[in-house]
Amino acid sequence: MPKRVDVDARRTEILEAAVRVFARKGFAASRIEDVAAEAGVAKGSVYLAVSSREELLTAAFDQYRARAEQQLAAPGSGPALDRLAQLIRSTVAMLAAHPDYARVLLDVWSARTPLDMAAVYEGYRAAVAELLRAADAEGQLRAGIGDAHAAVIVGAIEGCLVQWLADDRVALTDLTEPLVQVCVEGVRR
Repeated sequence: MPKRVDVDARRTEILEAAVRVFARKGFAASRIEDVAAEAGVAKGSVYLAVSSREELLTAAFDQYRARAEQQLAAPGSGPALDRLAQLIRSTVAMLAAHPDYARVLLDVWSARTPLDMAAVYEGYRAAVAELLRAADAEGQLRAGIGDAHAAVIVGAIEGCLVQWLADDRVALTDLTEPLVQVCVEGVRR
């Protein structure tokens, strides 16, 4: 009797293998054959899941983006600046838990790829800006804090991420509370 394959589970395995390969070799140097070998499947199995290397990258990051969007959609309760602090903490934890995704992001930021990084950043900026507006309505913000500060807060998180990936002496999780102190307490009235 032929073995039944869970198509969704196989696709997930292939996407996770692709991220590991892209993180290790770089997207430009990676081939479908590399992904197949990493996943322990035939090259044809990869092509049953996706039609190209670019689609493989996009599909892998669509899954990662879905996790990030769930995180952004779970604002919690309480004062807006407390929710912003929690968002920063959970974002850093998610990035630290998935270092291969972070490495691939760093690799593809400067390359022409099918990833819509502007949309990813727009989502994070919008979530942070909404929390800043709520904090302002609650009377928690000091004067002069506006939507542009959302980009600065997202940039601070990304800057810490880049340092972590570039220098193994930097522990991303150790930067969580300093990020909260600068990005939350720095805007508090």
